[in-house]
Amino acid sequence: MSRGPNAVAVTLSDEGRAELEAMTRSRSLPNFLVRRVRVVLLAAEGKTNIEIGAAVGLSRATVGMWRRRFATRGIAGLYDEQRAGGPRSIDDERIAALVRKTLESKPEGRTHWSCRAIAAETGLSKSTVQRVWRAFGIQPHRQKHFKLSTDPLFVEKVRDIIGLYLNPPDNAMVLCVDEKTQILALDRTQPMLPMGLGYVEGMTHDYVRHGTTTLFAALDIASGRVLTRCTPRHRHQEFLLFLKEIDASVPKELDVHLVVDNYSTHKHQNVRRWLAARPRFHVHYTPTYSSWLNQVEIWFNLITQQAIRRGTFHSVKDLVRKIDLFVSQYNSRSKPFVWSATADSILRKIKRLCQATSGTRH
Repeated sequence: MSRGPNAVAVTLSDEGRAELEAMTRSRSLPNFLVRRVRVVLLAAEGKTNIEIGAAVGLSRATVGMWRRRFATRGIAGLYDEQRAGGPRSIDDERIAALVRKTLESKPEGRTHWSCRAIAAETGLSKSTVQRVWRAFGIQPHRQKHFKLSTDPLFVEKVRDIIGLYLNPPDNAMVLCVDEKTQILALDRTQPMLPMGLGYVEGMTHDYVRHGTTTLFAALDIASGRVLTRCTPRHRHQEFLLFLKEIDASVPKELDVHLVVDNYSTHKHQNVRRWLAARPRFHVHYTPTYSSWLNQVEIWFNLITQQAIRRGTFHSVKDLVRKIDLFVSQYNSRSKPFVWSATADSILRKIKRLCQATSGTRH
């Protein structure tokens, strides 16, 4: 049968035909690509361009184009080519000026530029400013908070604690210990509106306070399990009771390495005396303003986001009960956190931060 004037012949091997037929059955490929594959299969059967066009809903010229593309480039020819687009209307100098103005200046009486403010200042459109900011990762409306440690033994403490994480000692348990204080038992003044299709969960902006509790936690870095205790207060007496609970929970043949911060409760004279009487306990203090080195802070964030922040509690007992429930469920499927940062990588990052804040970075 004649293929029509100037129609390109299409021949397929058994393997090639099977591949194309599989593509026509795919549920993930776009419809336009499946239709082009059908053009090729029908062409291989000897159909004319007019017949193929009628079968797939394309013009004779379009069918001929995809036949030629497949004959010269194979399956890759059935995909659309990238298009250059229209010429740029904004030159590099104007883009560079926009970036410099955003980074190096502020509008009078304001803390940062907005899209509309800087667009009006530079004569560019708001959408252009947004595209440039997005391309360069500029976000004037956002801030990140930091605090550099002033601890004179910062380097030594970092290497000590990271050494525990990456190379834990033999016959020992490493526990990251801290307390989350002043956890509020908040109860909403009206019932919550449940989440539904098209709208999010709703709650009243006001609440009733029913009291607070303090959550002591010790995270085992090897297993990820957490030992907790809720207390009404967070004095050294409560911390000492928690240490005694740790002592009773850890097998007697194991040493105990505690990673704690510099909170005064952890360094109280009675606490020091109790630790000194138990040589299997070894305390490793994090540098000042460096609680991020303590892995239990990661777990505190998890329980805050998943059980406390959006919770509704009718009393402190209800709050404690729900905390205990979360801990029980968490421990049943716990996994250790993967700590990959080395002491050297942390110190290099701190060095870059110091250079940036002092203006000496080149």
